[in-house]
Amino acid sequence: MDLGGRTVVVTGGTRGVGAGIARAFVDAGADVLVCARRPPDIPLEGTEFVSVDLRDPAAVHAFFAALPRLDVLVNNAGGAPYRPLTQADAGRHARVIELNLIVPLTASLAAHEHLRRARGSIVMIGSVSGARPSPGSAAYGAAKAGLENLARSMAVEWAPDVRVNTLVVGMVRTELSHLHYGGEDGIAAVSRTVPLGRLADPSDIGGAAVFLASDAARYISGASLLVHGGGERPAFLDAATANKAGTSDASGTSDASGTSDASNTSDASDTSGKED
Repeated sequence: MDLGGRTVVVTGGTRGVGAGIARAFVDAGADVLVCARRPPDIPLEGTEFVSVDLRDPAAVHAFFAALPRLDVLVNNAGGAPYRPLTQADAGRHARVIELNLIVPLTASLAAHEHLRRARGSIVMIGSVSGARPSPGSAAYGAAKAGLENLARSMAVEWAPDVRVNTLVVGMVRTELSHLHYGGEDGIAAVSRTVPLGRLADPSDIGGAAVFLASDAARYISGASLLVHGGGERPAFLDAATANKAGTSDASGTSDASGTSDASNTSDASDTSGKED
């Protein structure tokens, strides 16, 4: 897909999923700006880095106001450490919600006028954690659920000038995957829970983001695109003693489609494993 001549901002695009998204837009011919508090350890070829504290609304508005134009905003910045609810006070959990929900809202509002003039688009980087229980990252899951709803509402309010969509991202293999899944054995075990047999690569997320920002998706707005390799195998299928290989069919049993996912691991759409 050719995005030549278009300007794209990727928040938090210095590593992991964000870096994969930034590279995908560079490959599509776009002019890509990456913003975060700290520069990437390894410069991303073809991108321009701008230091912005995304939690500071004044700094965010100043950054977007200085841009000559903007066609696409990818709200990727986010993340959360593993933290059971009772191991922190509400203020600590609120910071996770701020980073994963309020920061994308702030950036979108600051970018709105540019995007309206360009009839551009916003791509929110959501998470499967927003649609299922997320023990150990409950505030993160709540924020991602809110982000998806925000995107749908924004798509209606800002139509027809700005398209807004969400990528609902599953488990991704990044340089920090060990923080979520353990070493190679843990990553391999978690990969076996995914129908496609592997974790996503950041480039998989990048390709989907480019699609949603492109003219190929010109009639898509308010949508949530699942990028999770088919999801996670329901736990009850492995726990049940019926319908195993070599056993008779147990027709007539009720389905357990309302049960939770097969794993309690959080997705790796966050790029840091920490709050900021």
